[in-house]
Amino acid sequence: MRDSAHRASRWRIPLFAPDFGAAELEAVQNPIRDGWLTMGARVARLEEAWRARTGARYAVAVSSGTAALHLSVMAAGLGPGDEVLCPTLTFVATANAIRYLGAEVVFVESTGEDDLNLDPEDCRRKVTPRTKAIMVLHYGGFPADMSSLLRLAREHGLAVIEDSAHALFSQVEVDGARRTCGTLGRTGAFSLFSNKNMTCGEGGMIITDEEEVASKLRLWRSHAMTSLSLDRYEGRAASYDVLDLGYNFRLDEIRAALALAQLERLPEFLRARRRLFLAYRERLAALPVVVPFARRPELEASPSIGIHILSLLLPERADRAAVMEHLKGRGIQSSIHYPPIHLFSGYRSTSGGAAGGLGRTDDLSRRQRTLPVYPSMTLDQVDEVAAALGQALT
Repeated sequence: MRDSAHRASRWRIPLFAPDFGAAELEAVQNPIRDGWLTMGARVARLEEAWRARTGARYAVAVSSGTAALHLSVMAAGLGPGDEVLCPTLTFVATANAIRYLGAEVVFVESTGEDDLNLDPEDCRRKVTPRTKAIMVLHYGGFPADMSSLLRLAREHGLAVIEDSAHALFSQVEVDGARRTCGTLGRTGAFSLFSNKNMTCGEGGMIITDEEEVASKLRLWRSHAMTSLSLDRYEGRAASYDVLDLGYNFRLDEIRAALALAQLERLPEFLRARRRLFLAYRERLAALPVVVPFARRPELEASPSIGIHILSLLLPERADRAAVMEHLKGRGIQSSIHYPPIHLFSGYRSTSGGAAGGLGRTDDLSRRQRTLPVYPSMTLDQVDEVAAALGQALT
């Protein structure tokens, strides 16, 4: 399956490549054989497996990472007039979820060259009486400074929502205890999109320790109906009531089956990603680039970081487009993670987009490139990417 995935790409070394095998092929056929495709027993098994892996009390599967963020913002009770502190160096879905509910995004700086996560000190500077929550992305799978962010949240009575789309299943030490990313806020949102560390194409998960929140999430994901199609099919309910405004954010059985198969292989995938990250760190040490997070002590002590991407910062005067074109000429895909959200046309007119004080992130983003990392990538390919990058910078 690896070869066929690569044949479908124009790139000799793509940015990412899903790793599917016999287990995944078998898994996706079973729901068809069983004759039930919408949300059912496999979704429930995936939720239980996710709950067990993270240590959360509840896990709720949904149709995408964006749906997970949307419902997480709903669960925080956010709405018009509320402000939410949010990184600008993230995928736009992180901020969009806030705007879906009519709340306002207040963009926060990245910490610096060694840490592209949101800066707790800039968060503190931007708290106002209207601030109601902090949206935290764990960039690249590397945990944000949760001790500082949780302390700030407690001081001001703010909800914390964790965008853990990159962090399957990174751990961080807070108050002397090791916790899994996603379990530290009111909710943690995960993505199973095609380029994530494990995938089912489209899918998401929300975890929480609050029973009332979990009940609302389960209700909202399926039109706020009191019973599901499976309940009526199996005779457990004859009809249903609708209790609230809900959505069609259900995960289906085929994607749940694929996710379960991928989840079994996730430890293997994460070991490979860590090996590649450390190899890149070694190969790039002689080049005039910065590899954010490369000095994180967790990388040495234990494989407790679910690394998602290999991000680097080019020299300040480097021509990023020329570097990208050189790599492209060698059949090597690269990307930008991410264009800052506050610079997008659709955000420039918003209060968050118009806010200043983001010059540090602007400077970092202009230098940022993302290099290929995926489990089936070889160390020889890391050598080739590093060599091509070196040539592009000479």
